[in-house]
Amino acid sequence: MFRLNRLTKSLFAAICLLLIAFTFTPTPAYAATSHELYLGGFPAGFILNTQTVEVVGICDIMSEDGIANPARECGITTGDIIEKVNDMDVTSAEQLNSLVNEEFKQLELTILRQGERKKVVIEPVKDKSSGKNKLGLLVKDSLNGIGTVTYVDRASGKFGSLGHPVADAGGALTKIHGGNLYSCSIYNVKKGLRGNPGQLKGIFDNSGAYGKIELNCSCGIFGTVNEEFDYANLRKIKYGSAEDVKIGKASIFTTLDGNVPQEYEISIIKTDKSNKDNRNYVIKIDDKRLIDTTGGIVQGMSGSPIIQDGKLVGAVTHVFINDPTRGYGISIENMLGSF
Repeated sequence: MFRLNRLTKSLFAAICLLLIAFTFTPTPAYAATSHELYLGGFPAGFILNTQTVEVVGICDIMSEDGIANPARECGITTGDIIEKVNDMDVTSAEQLNSLVNEEFKQLELTILRQGERKKVVIEPVKDKSSGKNKLGLLVKDSLNGIGTVTYVDRASGKFGSLGHPVADAGGALTKIHGGNLYSCSIYNVKKGLRGNPGQLKGIFDNSGAYGKIELNCSCGIFGTVNEEFDYANLRKIKYGSAEDVKIGKASIFTTLDGNVPQEYEISIIKTDKSNKDNRNYVIKIDDKRLIDTTGGIVQGMSGSPIIQDGKLVGAVTHVFINDPTRGYGISIENMLGSF
C-alpha cells in the first residue's frame, strides 16, 4: 500500500502507500537484458510532478483599489482542476502564472469539477506589492508520499517500487511528467485493524534527491538512481519466475523504523501468474514481530520485496481490508517488464 498526500513541492514531510510481455516463446521478454538486482525493502519519499493544476485554496489580493478576489467572484472553488486558459492546456502552476501575466484583460478558464467541465470568465487583478497579475488562487501541481523500493538494477541504474499505480480518487492512473526520489525515515506505525488499514509514518530527507522518477504505470513507480547511489548496504539477489513460485513459506523485506529493512516470515497461499490486475500472489503474514507492530500489511509497505528460496519473486501491493494479515503481491517479472 502506498499513501499519497497532495501537497506542494515545498513540503517534504509526509505521512504514509499490467504490463505482461507476450512473446511467441516461453522465454520472458526481460530475459534479454542483464539485470544486476539489489534487494530493496527500504522506504523512499516520492514527489511526482502531475499534469494537472488543482485549486487548494482561495485567497484575497491587495490591489491598488483595495481587496479583491476574482476567483471567488467567478465561482471557482477548492478541488477544481484548471485544464485550460484561453483554450491553451495548463499542466503546471508555473505555466498558469505565466499565462495569467500575459496581456489579457480577461481569461477564459476551463475547469473540471467532480467529473464535469465548465468554462468561467475571470479578470486578473494586479497585486499591489509584487506588481504581478493574480487570480486569488492557491494551486498545486504535485503529489508526494511514502512507499517502499523493491529493487535497484545496478547495471542500468533503474529502480522499481510500489508494485501498483498511483491513481486518483476515482481509480484512474495519475499522469505524471517526472519527479524525484528522496531518502526517508520511518518514525511511527499506525497499527492496522480489521476494516481500518494502518500506515507507516515517515519524514523525507530534503537534503537532496537520489533518483529521478520517470514512469507511473499499472506495475508501480519506476525511474533511475543517481550515479552516486550507495549500494554498499544492499544485498545482491537473483530473481525468480512466477512459474517457479510455490505455495508455502517465503519472506518479505520491509522497514518499520528508521531506514534499514528487516526480514519477516510470510506464506504464499495462492498464485496466479496471469492475473490481469497484477494480483499474482495472495500472501499471509506469519511473523509475530510484524503482526504485533503493524497488525499485518499497512499503507507505506507497497513495494516490499517478496523472497522465496533466496530469489526475489515479487512485491507486496495491497492489504485485505477485513484481514490485515493477508494481501496481494505482484510478480517481479511484471515489474521488470514495465521499465
